[in-house]
Amino acid sequence: MKLLAPFVIIALALTAVVWLDETPADADIVFVNQNEVFTLDPQRMSYLQDLRLAHVVYEGLVRWENQDFSILPAVATALPEISADGRRYRFTLRPEARWSNGEPVTAHDFIYAWRRAILPDTAADYSNLFFAIDGAAEFFDWRVAQSRGFVADPFGPEPPTRATVAAFAKRLRSLLDGERVPDTLRPATPAAVRVELDRLESALARDADPAGVLDGATNLQSWHAQLADSGVRPLEAVWAWERMLDHFDQTVGVRAIDDHSLEVTLVRPTAYFLDLLCFGVFFPVHRPTVEGWDASFAIPPRGWAAVTPPPFAQRRWVRLSPKTGKLEQKHEWAKPGRLVGNGTHVLAEWRYKRDLRLERNPAYHDPGRIRADSILALTIEDTNTAVLAFESGRVDWLADVDAEYQSDMLAQREAYETRHAARLAELRAGGLDRDAALAQLPPPEAGERRNIHRFPTFGTDFYSFNCRPTLSGGRVNPFANAGVRRAFVLATDKQVIVDRVTRLGEPVMTTFIPPGSILGYDSPVGLPHDLNRARRELESAGWEDRDGDGIVEDAGGVAFPTVDLLYTTNTPRYKWISLNLKSQWERALGVRVELRGVETKFYKEDLKLGDFMIARGRWYGDYGDPTTFLDLCRSTDGNNDRKFNSPEVDALLDDAAEQRDPAERMRTLAECERIIVQEEVPMLFLCQLVQVYAYEPGRVRGLSQHPRLTQFLWQMEVVDR
Repeated sequence: MKLLAPFVIIALALTAVVWLDETPADADIVFVNQNEVFTLDPQRMSYLQDLRLAHVVYEGLVRWENQDFSILPAVATALPEISADGRRYRFTLRPEARWSNGEPVTAHDFIYAWRRAILPDTAADYSNLFFAIDGAAEFFDWRVAQSRGFVADPFGPEPPTRATVAAFAKRLRSLLDGERVPDTLRPATPAAVRVELDRLESALARDADPAGVLDGATNLQSWHAQLADSGVRPLEAVWAWERMLDHFDQTVGVRAIDDHSLEVTLVRPTAYFLDLLCFGVFFPVHRPTVEGWDASFAIPPRGWAAVTPPPFAQRRWVRLSPKTGKLEQKHEWAKPGRLVGNGTHVLAEWRYKRDLRLERNPAYHDPGRIRADSILALTIEDTNTAVLAFESGRVDWLADVDAEYQSDMLAQREAYETRHAARLAELRAGGLDRDAALAQLPPPEAGERRNIHRFPTFGTDFYSFNCRPTLSGGRVNPFANAGVRRAFVLATDKQVIVDRVTRLGEPVMTTFIPPGSILGYDSPVGLPHDLNRARRELESAGWEDRDGDGIVEDAGGVAFPTVDLLYTTNTPRYKWISLNLKSQWERALGVRVELRGVETKFYKEDLKLGDFMIARGRWYGDYGDPTTFLDLCRSTDGNNDRKFNSPEVDALLDDAAEQRDPAERMRTLAECERIIVQEEVPMLFLCQLVQVYAYEPGRVRGLSQHPRLTQFLWQMEVVDR
């Protein structure tokens, strides 16, 4: 798409003027989210626009230094004490850390938040990240089984069954005999209840119908009514919930030594555990806010953990389902006027699909770190309107320039840099970073710009080979042979694709892990573009042109199966890349390639079923360790759609998981990646994905250019506002 022809500018101005007029007053920083924020509940976050705000509204135990991704203390006073075996972490929390309502941030806040994330009831996308903690995975599975076996209260709305009555009797017996049961849950007539309970259990033991016993059990029914009146109903769900709380405390390796000391025990030494803790899903939440405790419930100075929580009847946003026993949560608490955070800013206003405003948190423990008093996030889904808002100066930062504008804008940036190449090099040699150097240059002329910026990210674009022994329908799969896979990789000129197809200047990749993205790790060199070697690899695998027709055949004269190349149609990017790959492979290797474009839903189904030979893919790392990429090549990994299986790769990943010496561990992982990118090649690694921002260099400061591109809004500033 050609950028902003005159008639387009006029049309944009007319269609966007209403939006520009209706936006609220300016803030210290104004930026655009192309997609609406889904949630401000950190345990349920998975989208980039949500996680970006997590680092402003909340704060974890530790945080990234987002220029090099070293780890710094945040709510913790310092980095943790780590036991000699590398499994136990002890954190000391800042006594001055406060929630935005003034209450103290304590170890209990973290335990509560992490339990929410691990609990299957929450359906958090990143529950598995917590499985590094001892007992977390076991607890998750236990709760799933508990919920699956849940039976309802026989005095509830559903007709009683033998299973529900038996479970009811078991629960009441435990309540009757339990040493830890509060007096408020004990029956008013224990002797009479015991007699009726004995009678009920006897009927169950004789396999008799317990319905008549239940009907005549007036004391049992009275006790049940007492339990209901106490606000703990539904009884069966509450019973299951109380068991869950006990099981979590006994099973999962998190413990509050006191209000400001937190101990975490891991399954095994995990080199990247502190990096995980910087991720938004590990941030604390304020329990009374999340659950909607009744306003009349007084919170003491030590915080909510110093009191017994109110019954569910006095919690506005959570309830236990009488039918499933699961926790049902409403998320109205994460709205302006209700949300309580512990980050640098508080939520002041949120107009859905329009804008979200953040203001400085006066209770934040380190106010000197904050550079902007107010932040305004605009939701502008229409690309044209977003570009116009930026071009007009209404917006300081476009966090994602849409694909249809990227190549033209980047070409204008290249024209500007080419004209000033000598001076730019001189300024950089003098110690200025690129943004500061650009700001020193003369203003752009017509057809140029300096306010568009391309950054390599923590993501890799690739194509997957189906590594299964056979294809769907039992057909022989030529890509089960690593030599065939190597041939296709060697025959691919990736630079041509970047230069002529995508036109975004992405760095070509021969490895899986983006270079310079993980502190202390260097990837090995992968396979180059080498046509002669590609043909030799194919011949070694038994495929060559035996009759001179330009098509390779096996020893029996059977032509190489037509390659089924699967891609998604939601963006034109993969259609054009796939067309180029088809042309390259047919010309270089003597094979036939058929393209198959499908919608994303069907694409995912085909991947899981193995109904493809080669398929497009991409991956962004979740945490700062090589395993966030390499685990995709583990034979048992859920994202291993290729069904690649290498005992050597699995063994190296297992070895790295046990190694304590950081340098030795990185060498092990580098060897693992070497096997993947040089020998086995289950994927064709194409290029490092890029993110395109729009902002004026020198005017907008504080943006990180590290490949992980985690931007902290609290450290950004606009210098001339």
